[in-house]
Amino acid sequence: MVDVKTDKKNILFVDGKEVEFSDERNLLEVIRKAGIDVPTFCYRPDLSIYGACRMCVVEVEGRGVQSSCTMPPEAGIKVKVNTEKTRRVRKMSLELLLANHNRECTMCEKSGECELQDLSTKMGIKEVRFGKREEKSAIDDSNPSVVRDPNKCILCGDCVRACSEIQGQSVLEFAGRGSKTVVTPAFCKDMKDVDCVYCGQCIQVCPTAALTIKSETEQTWKALLDAKKTVVAQIAPAVRVALGEAFGLPKGTNSIGLIVAALRKMGFDKVFDTTFSADLTIMEEGTELLSRVKTGEKLPIFTSCCPAWVRFAELKYPQLLNNLSTCRSPQQMFGSVMKKFLPQEMGIESKDVVTVSIMPCTAKKAEAKRPEFAEGGEADIDIVLTTQELARMIKEAGIDIKNLEPEETDAPFGMLSGAGVIFANTGGVLEAALRTAYEVATGKPMGNIVVEEARGFNKFKEFSVDLEGKKLKIAICATLNEADDLCKKIISGEAHYDMVEVMACPAGCITGGGQPQSCKDPSIKEDRMKGIYQSDVEHKIRKSHENTDVQKLYKEWLKNPNSELAHEFLHTHYHSKKRIEGGISFTKEDDTDKLQLEVCVGTCCYNNGSYDTMQKFIEIVADKNVSDKVAVKGRFCFEKCGVGPNMSVNGQLIYNATSDRAKEIFESEIEPKL
Repeated sequence: MVDVKTDKKNILFVDGKEVEFSDERNLLEVIRKAGIDVPTFCYRPDLSIYGACRMCVVEVEGRGVQSSCTMPPEAGIKVKVNTEKTRRVRKMSLELLLANHNRECTMCEKSGECELQDLSTKMGIKEVRFGKREEKSAIDDSNPSVVRDPNKCILCGDCVRACSEIQGQSVLEFAGRGSKTVVTPAFCKDMKDVDCVYCGQCIQVCPTAALTIKSETEQTWKALLDAKKTVVAQIAPAVRVALGEAFGLPKGTNSIGLIVAALRKMGFDKVFDTTFSADLTIMEEGTELLSRVKTGEKLPIFTSCCPAWVRFAELKYPQLLNNLSTCRSPQQMFGSVMKKFLPQEMGIESKDVVTVSIMPCTAKKAEAKRPEFAEGGEADIDIVLTTQELARMIKEAGIDIKNLEPEETDAPFGMLSGAGVIFANTGGVLEAALRTAYEVATGKPMGNIVVEEARGFNKFKEFSVDLEGKKLKIAICATLNEADDLCKKIISGEAHYDMVEVMACPAGCITGGGQPQSCKDPSIKEDRMKGIYQSDVEHKIRKSHENTDVQKLYKEWLKNPNSELAHEFLHTHYHSKKRIEGGISFTKEDDTDKLQLEVCVGTCCYNNGSYDTMQKFIEIVADKNVSDKVAVKGRFCFEKCGVGPNMSVNGQLIYNATSDRAKEIFESEIEPKL
């Protein structure tokens, strides 16, 4: 009898039918549990409740019209979902949104995938009774990864909460009041002028095309149609379990063979799997880990595969940059191999090779443009396509991907391991590294290669492993909010670890900013994660160091992991991009008698690379052993923003002072004065 009574306390009524509830956050979740899809724009299961769009209204007996996302479930209440009042409120809300919205849907990036367009169709909106918005705002495409179109924003606040609650960045916020309210970066700056980490989680939650991926599909078609170019693709592990969703395949389906076949039909000359360079990354990073553990220096070692995390560290925690692995990401390792090794194999010049990465991640677009990954003005990665962009290109080419025969990737980099595949999931990089590090360190096979402690959706995980009698303490962070908390504890001495994996996206690359949207249905990321782990099980080899093609690459070209050649082509270093307030000296002692070398760190010069310039001068001063004679400082502002980065030497202005010119400037303008 007690159990029955308890059950009755958890019953409410939806359209006359009993519905049981338990730990649901609100009435909306209970109604959806009953199989009724109440429309909403501003509600996302992984974000805080906001209640702005008024689309999810229902009628509650005795209480009138209520927003179901903000009302907690209560025993005994009677809810009606579709009544004359609720339908009128929803239609009115939609019409008001449409009146203020750019309605050129046929030319919209999200036409056919837009939630506003979809709901307008479902609710039978044939006309809008309100006047059309006359004023148009400028589109901001200054960011390398994200395009912001204020004319398509419906003020749902999803992007504001995602940026703050998932990444802790708060790049986007509400500004203005009433009809003048907008979502914008601080002080209405362009997206390139703020501390955006390019992760694309704002794009993932945006229901319209107010925030979209910066497309590189036209550059790709141009390369494919140029007979003089050899176009080479690499496909990241996470893409295989997400692209199929755009073509009606079951969630989490491993479609790598179909993707390879589609790319060949589109005209790609060579198709590779980034899983190969994930194995290569483990060889380099595992060796680096063992070396650091042996010496006890620069611990913890942080993974450096996630470019959003790397930029976050550069902006916020430059004191930890020496702790980041010097390994390039798998994308950039493969880019280097494709530009420097593949042309030798194929007997062509590297300038005729166009490298295209297909990634789950919008931050990879920015990573490919970093000066560290270009030689003589030629980037290792020429184009980065996201999963969403590739899906659009396949549809544009008229390819029926579901009816293709799966195909294998090309030689000479066709051998892959399951360890490389699991990079796609949070905890995967660390699990793959442990599989190799354990066997290299102990000389014994790892009994159970599945590291359960590294798996799952928890945004923070920690555990210890025994490595040849030494206990290694491990931490895994998914989202930059978690990474921020951990970095503070490490710096304060509150926490101690040997190895830390950081992924900016909530479940790792499977929920990357360039993937098909998964924010409304939690089961999507669960199926994607399962698909990745199943792919690991199905591979013949499951440890990176057993990849024979990787072994061959070392034998014929790189010699050994962490060799001089490996460091030249597969490693890099990162530099502080932290904003500086006021003139701050980078020398410890009193510098009033020294030569004053001042670099502008204002916004315009910063965007033109003045922090890299400053870092270069700091390195030159140290290398020349003249820190007792030269003081390197940051300052604001020389009022010559159009010709920056700007600097001065004892008051003498020098314009266009890029990091590439630092050595020349030092020899011509500074050394003669010493």
